[in-house]
Amino acid sequence: MPVPTRKRKVRLDRELLERLYRECEGRAQRVHEKLTEEEGIQIPYSTLTRLLRELGLSKEPSTRCDRVPDEPGAEMQHDTSTYRIRPGDRLTLVIASLLYLRYSKRRYLQFFRKFNRFRMKCFLHTALMFWGYAGRICVIDNTNLARLRGTGRNAVIVPEMAAFATAHGFRFVCHEKGHANRKAGEERSFWTVETNFFPGRHFSSLEDLNQQALEWSTVRMEHRPVSKTGLIPAQAFEQERAALVALPAHLPAPYLCHERKTDQYGYVPLCDSCKAALRKPLLRNRSRSNRLRPRPRASGASRHLLNHPQGFPAGGVDRIKRGHREESSC
Repeated sequence: MPVPTRKRKVRLDRELLERLYRECEGRAQRVHEKLTEEEGIQIPYSTLTRLLRELGLSKEPSTRCDRVPDEPGAEMQHDTSTYRIRPGDRLTLVIASLLYLRYSKRRYLQFFRKFNRFRMKCFLHTALMFWGYAGRICVIDNTNLARLRGTGRNAVIVPEMAAFATAHGFRFVCHEKGHANRKAGEERSFWTVETNFFPGRHFSSLEDLNQQALEWSTVRMEHRPVSKTGLIPAQAFEQERAALVALPAHLPAPYLCHERKTDQYGYVPLCDSCKAALRKPLLRNRSRSNRLRPRPRASGASRHLLNHPQGFPAGGVDRIKRGHREESSC
């Protein structure tokens, strides 16, 4: 039986590959054609692409994520995740927003129907004022809600969000692209939400969902020992408190101011899918709607007209009954 012999390995000069790669503007197929036709080198295409990867020409070599020491008061982490829940008989899409203190493992969880830059500020303000303290940095992904341009260490934060962070005693830091493990505690927290919060629970409304999420994240999970280390977040937070940035109690909440006019039916549009009823004497008058979390408020002629709780709409335009306004303040 003949002894099988391996074909001679193709060896290419690095300088030759680099020169052809530049001339062909990074097109590996064209590099293969020039090697075969002009240089007389017969090489399988798959072997060529492997060599280009190994030399770091077609793909930059992957680098390890930074290893950052776990220091008291150093950082917190924020991210969002979408879920489908069934409040009643309808399957509804909600967005979970979670803030995580890395050292003490404290969490603050809240759900939204929609999530944008304004709601991000509202959530962070609510969570930080609930704790009364903030970490020095907040690690986020490369979301356009806070990032203006660039990625990772080259990211430029939106001036509006940078000013908000400064007022709350921290600054935003984007992790490197593809390095989601930089905020592994945050990512692991969403797994805990899926495996410990949702199973066996039922929700009647968005308010009920958030009330249960608040109790779960700030009461139940804070007094439950963390696996492996046995750390209890509530006790660790007491040790970390001195290293955190204390927030003043008078810090104003974020808000958006909208100028609106009531229509001929006495409704004022608060958003794309919601209209609220005002009193008849105010028809066709100009009113001001302040979208202040957790409920928009409308005022006109120096008077408070209504409070609108946000929840799951029944479909179409959600017209708020006149009984929902605060009659005593009109």
